[in-house]
Amino acid sequence: MKPIISAVVPVFNEKQNLPGFGAELAAALGGLNLPYEIIWVDDGSTDGSFGELAKLAAAPAQRALRLAKNYGQTAALAAGIAEARGEWIVTLDADGQNDPEDIPRLFAAAAAGVDVVSGWRRNRQDAFFTRIVPSRAANWIISAATGVKLHDFGCTLKIYRAEILKAADLYGEMHRFLPAILGYAGASVTELEVNHRPRVNGQSKYGIARTFKVVLDLLTVKFMGDFITKPIYLFGGLSFALVTASALMAAWTLYNKFHNGIFVKDQPLFLVAIFFAIVAVQFAFMGLMAEVLIRTYHSANRKPPYAVAERAGGENPRA
Repeated sequence: MKPIISAVVPVFNEKQNLPGFGAELAAALGGLNLPYEIIWVDDGSTDGSFGELAKLAAAPAQRALRLAKNYGQTAALAAGIAEARGEWIVTLDADGQNDPEDIPRLFAAAAAGVDVVSGWRRNRQDAFFTRIVPSRAANWIISAATGVKLHDFGCTLKIYRAEILKAADLYGEMHRFLPAILGYAGASVTELEVNHRPRVNGQSKYGIARTFKVVLDLLTVKFMGDFITKPIYLFGGLSFALVTASALMAAWTLYNKFHNGIFVKDQPLFLVAIFFAIVAVQFAFMGLMAEVLIRTYHSANRKPPYAVAERAGGENPRA
C-alpha cells in the first residue's frame, strides 16, 4: 500500500527526545486515518540515537537510516526525501519543539490546493537575542530578496507536494530556503501558525554564527533563481556599473589633478579602494561559479551528497 503522507525527521544527538516524540508523531499521523510512513534519518549521531531509532523502526510504517557521518541537516533531509514514497512529505525536527498535532492542519491546507505549507513559530520558545532576533532579520532579508513572503523560513515543520519537492536539488545548507526555491519553480506557497514548544532535553545545534551562512546561501539562491538561465544579465550589469564607476572616479582624479593640483600618486586611498572593489567582485563571482559547477557535477553524476551506512525497519505504510 502506497502511503499518502511521508514524515521525514532528521536526527542528530536527540536520544532522550526520541521515544516520546516518536509516540507523538505516530499518534498524530494515525489520527489522519490515511496510509502514512515515518522516515528517521540519523545524521551521524554520537549519543546512541540510532539505537532508539531502530526500536521505533520495529513498528509498522517506520524506517530509519543512519548516515555514515554528520553531513548536515540539508543532506539528512535529502536522504529522507529520496526514500519517501508518499504523495505529501512533511518534515519535522526531532528535538520535540515542533508539535506533531499541527500536521493535520498543515495537511488540510495543502490538500485544499497549495503545494507548500510552511509553519510559522509566532510564539517561538527560544532565546530572544541569540535566536529570535537574528532569525527575524534573516526572514525579512530572504522575503525581500526572493519575493516569497514568509515570517519563518527556518521552521522545519512544513508539508510539501512530493513531486515538486523531489525535483529540487538540495546541497549545502539550502533546506531553510526550500519555500523560496520551490516558489522560483512555480509552486504555490503559504504558511500557518504552529505551536512551538520549549526544548526539554539536549542542546540546540544552532547558533548565531548561522546568520552569516544564511546571507551567503541567500546569494546562491538569488542567483540560481533569477540568473541561472541568463547570467549575462547579472555579470553584464555589474560590469557596466563598474565601468561607469571607474570612469567617474577617473574623471574625479583628473579634476583634482588639473584644478586642485593633486597628482594621482598623492591619492593612494583611491587606488586602494579600486583594488578592494575589484578583489571583492572577483571573489563573489568565483563563489557563484563554484556553486554552479558543484551543482552541475552532482546533477551529471547523479551522486547524492550523503552515504547511508545502515538501515532499520520495514517498508509497509500503516493504514
